[in-house]
Amino acid sequence: MDRSKVIENQAAAIREPVSSVYVPPLQRTAGQPPPIAANGGLSYMSFDHDGDAGTAAATEAALAQIAAGEGQTVIDMLDNAPPGPIETKWGLGFRRYAECVEYIRANNIETPEGGLALPLRYSIHEQSSYSVVSSNALWQDPAREVEAKALRKDERDNARRCLYFPQVMRDARRIEEYYPGLKPNSPECMDKLGVSLAHCESKCKNFYDAAEVERVFYPEIEKLLLEFFPDATDALVYNHDVFDKDYEGDRTEDQDNKNPGVNATYANIVHNDLNDNSGRVRCRELLTKNLRNFGREQHYTEAQADAKMSRRFMSINLAKPMETVHQNPFVLCAWPSFADQPYITNYRVYDDRVGETTASPTARPRVVLASRADAYRGLNAQVLRLCHRRLRVALVVPHGLHRPNRARRRPVP
Repeated sequence: MDRSKVIENQAAAIREPVSSVYVPPLQRTAGQPPPIAANGGLSYMSFDHDGDAGTAAATEAALAQIAAGEGQTVIDMLDNAPPGPIETKWGLGFRRYAECVEYIRANNIETPEGGLALPLRYSIHEQSSYSVVSSNALWQDPAREVEAKALRKDERDNARRCLYFPQVMRDARRIEEYYPGLKPNSPECMDKLGVSLAHCESKCKNFYDAAEVERVFYPEIEKLLLEFFPDATDALVYNHDVFDKDYEGDRTEDQDNKNPGVNATYANIVHNDLNDNSGRVRCRELLTKNLRNFGREQHYTEAQADAKMSRRFMSINLAKPMETVHQNPFVLCAWPSFADQPYITNYRVYDDRVGETTASPTARPRVVLASRADAYRGLNAQVLRLCHRRLRVALVVPHGLHRPNRARRRPVP
């Protein structure tokens, strides 16, 4: 029997007869190798026990992986390597950003007009990882102090299993030079590359005011998306993040009042916020539960949500720079650059669910684009084209229209 089928049957056998937990069917992006993931890629939601959405199974797997010691072996290899660049199957990697910059300068790495060469950080550990979020009750349980200590150390050690690699970043405004006939401000560009540009003159005056962002900016982006994707039937902006390490005001997140706070740090690793499983889970959470929805409230029944999600939907990050900054550029990797590579799954373990993000593909992207070659203090908004983050957005469009390579999915037999 196919291994994926065996895993699915095992998961079905342990599920409770009646469960309110949504379990996304096992699907993969067409043409992409299977992910580096636990359970053959099957969502931990499949291992729900007494309504825990698979969180106990994920925590147990995290502890077992730590005990196996493979992650520590990678760290020891890097720690014991001689000074200087480290040879990997993906090329030379560097432990420190400055070392990688020095290498780029010494080798005079060529860049196209409007582009630049810079270090990007990737995991070199080809194994899924686990992050038990700070709100998880495990951290407050004295009886689990030993487990908490092991999990906290492993979380810190994730950074020690990463290296910087030199990359050439191209200017997204010049996409047509790399893909003749493909305009960067077109829906076709999003379909082909998973990246596109749009112009937005916002009337929002204060992006640090969450209420004003929701009142002014959210509707502007929903309108922009429906115009950008003319065949879309719906657009929902449901969240946003503001990034500014120099901000001196109150950074506190307040979900009850739809205030995401202000981020002081950046995700200094190549990653994706959602994957084949978590993208669908996130969409359904928004439609049926308004979970972490800072936008318009949704009132879908589970059946209505299933019907809506049976049509093609897309989760999009919109990044709007607030000012020009010459550090931490917002980097986007064009889909064809890593479509033939597996991604590495990171599991985020909450009390009531197991989220999934993805670390870098095991090989390095060949086409890297910058939304702007010089900007990344800004607003990250999320929209659900029906749903997403930075602005997080989502849209729903009829079948067969503007279907991007990255969104084609096939059921796993």
